[in-house]
Amino acid sequence: MLSSWKMWTGTILLRIGLEIHVKNIRTGWAITVARIGTSLLLNKLKFLLIDISHTCLMQRSPIVAMPSWSAIAAVIAFMADLKHKILMVSDFFYPNFGGVENHIYYLSQCLLKLGHKVVVLTHAYGNRSGVRYMTGGLKVYYVPWRPFLMQNTFPTIYGTFPIIRTILLREKISLVHGHQAFSTLCHETLMHARTMGYKVVFTDHSLYGFADVGSIHMNKVLQFTLADVTRAICVSHTSKENTVLRSGLPPEKVFVIPNAVDTAMFKPAQQRLGRDEIVIVVISRLVYRKGADLLVEVIPEVCRLYPNVRFIVGGDGPKRVRLEEMREKHSLQDRVEMLGAVPHASVRSVLISGHIFLNSSLTEAFCIAILEAASCGLLTVSTRVGGVPEVLPDDMIVLAEPDPSDMVHAIRKAISILPNIDPQVMHDRVSNFH
Repeated sequence: MLSSWKMWTGTILLRIGLEIHVKNIRTGWAITVARIGTSLLLNKLKFLLIDISHTCLMQRSPIVAMPSWSAIAAVIAFMADLKHKILMVSDFFYPNFGGVENHIYYLSQCLLKLGHKVVVLTHAYGNRSGVRYMTGGLKVYYVPWRPFLMQNTFPTIYGTFPIIRTILLREKISLVHGHQAFSTLCHETLMHARTMGYKVVFTDHSLYGFADVGSIHMNKVLQFTLADVTRAICVSHTSKENTVLRSGLPPEKVFVIPNAVDTAMFKPAQQRLGRDEIVIVVISRLVYRKGADLLVEVIPEVCRLYPNVRFIVGGDGPKRVRLEEMREKHSLQDRVEMLGAVPHASVRSVLISGHIFLNSSLTEAFCIAILEAASCGLLTVSTRVGGVPEVLPDDMIVLAEPDPSDMVHAIRKAISILPNIDPQVMHDRVSNFH
């Protein structure tokens, strides 16, 4: 009854405001009356006004030249306090560590600060199941599904529908945002959300191929689930080209929004490190895709060429055994420090203990770790793959082909220009363009 009263009252006030404006009588009062009317209407009417104003703005005509209805719609859309209820979906979230996990968390925190409601949907991690609350009131659903391969839930197509539908209705979601092409939960939620009429956005964080069996299968799934997606986001122009080719999406539906770093969190050390000993830092998942096999060949050669170089390797994964075997074989226990998994809160303390950051990835859409290292004042040496060349200017990074000899040459070049690097200047530059 109350909602019906608000609907009718809001409609009347909005109509009065529009008629006053059409007659050019007290335009300020007209806008005020129309705004009060709009605030009483349901969200659907608010979204209608936004669509109308967006259409008018796309016509590239100034607001003063618009028809009366269009002008009022544009003013109300910009003045009205519109808030979304957003569902973030991915198989990859805390307590797991990685770029996607951090991206979802920090994006959610920023949206919460803007006044939007954000809910995260992911699968259970060990004993972490049910509903949890994180910083800023971020609500997380750890649904009781166990991962079966690389932290992904088993694909059931319709088996997840009941609980997804319950969350969408219970939380009154207005927008669904899925992350990562490899996430089964993401694809199923996007499909069900579009079936129920929700607006959906998809963010692709990785690059995939076209020839191997796994990529062919994944690209088919992507074409199916993204066929009706509202918008798609990629983290680099290389990633956008890859996603458009794999999914068949129209390029105008795909937008490039580079990853960002919290420069207030990643600051250089207060005192500059001495250069009697050069420390090279590696923080990465120790898997094939991240180039752990390259590290096995590069580290011993660099240690042979430079007796004053020491390595700090942070991260865990199936390739850690190979690195430990390499350390034993070449007797580098005192020059290669293995930290294991590094919590994100401790990443800065590891970075500021080094001079050079080494990234050996074989494929990378963006690589947020490079940005974090640069914000801490480290010179970066990285493989020239994917969207990595788009991350930093040429004078802040030394690029190399994913080949051991070329990477050793790039490290030698980085060591030679290290005296010209000012960590604080690098931090300030990263703060300005990210």
